Amino acid sequence: MNNYTTVVEFVLQGLSGDPELQALFLFFFFLLYILALVGNTIITMAISLNPSLHTPMYFFLANLALLDIFCTSTVLPKLLEGLVGKGSRISYKGCMTQLFFLTWFLGAELLLLTAMAYDRYVAICHPLRYSLLMSWPFCILLAGCVWVVSAASTSVHTGLMAQLHFCGPNQIRHFLCEVPTLLLLSCSPTTLNNIMIVIADVYFGVINFLLTMISYGFIIASILRIRSAEGKKRAFSTCSAHLVVVTLYYSTVIYTYVQPGSGSSLENGKVVALLYTAISPTLNPLIYSLRNKDVKVALRKIFPCAC
Repeated sequence: MNNYTTVVEFVLQGLSGDPELQALFLFFFFLLYILALVGNTIITMAISLNPSLHTPMYFFLANLALLDIFCTSTVLPKLLEGLVGKGSRISYKGCMTQLFFLTWFLGAELLLLTAMAYDRYVAICHPLRYSLLMSWPFCILLAGCVWVVSAASTSVHTGLMAQLHFCGPNQIRHFLCEVPTLLLLSCSPTTLNNIMIVIADVYFGVINFLLTMISYGFIIASILRIRSAEGKKRAFSTCSAHLVVVTLYYSTVIYTYVQPGSGSSLENGKVVALLYTAISPTLNPLIYSLRNKDVKVALRKIFPCAC
């Protein structure tokens, strides 16, 4: 029963073995990382420094920007390190740490998107009661629950993962430490882990997705009842950016955790993981700023020469 060798480090699989492609990937993902950091930092600064943006909608947007900064910083530095060298090794503790924070921030983002959808539902469907239903104490409580509930969930997953034995091989067929790929390397029973994954998928994925879609169902129905074309356009513009982000984010995360962790799905999973750890955090500031007049005005106040 105890005749096994404990794994003390894992080997992360790179994106490509071609040196020319590695150089291209290094430049591309370094650029994405810088853009994600700069873009989300600017969004956070614009919201923090402009009193006109101190509303629930932008409060949640600032939380989203922070989550994007943390999420991309959990993954891309290690990926860039692997692209600089010939391979990427990560210690067992480092892998568990990356797993904890990545799962935390991804789960929190799913919950936050649901909270943002509810905010838009109240703003469009119950505008006269908006200040009452979305009071500051309630918004702070809602945001706090987003962070705490996701942290509790990832603590369970990471704790269960830490109970497993890894006795070889130690090569992760991914560029990051993620629950599905790590379970493939365990030489211990993973039944409880898989049960908790299903429960988390149902709560974070299915339930939150349904709540978001129900909110948008009411939003669309309310917009269609608006008589003027200008009124419809104005109402839709307040939630269109969020809807784009929801579609991109849910499609990538759900694909990762629903697909079986073997064969070509692992290769496809790398592309999908890049979407929600690198592409999405980079695009989110552009999506929200380019389609939002208030954010543009706030950015002009901070960077008058650049805007």
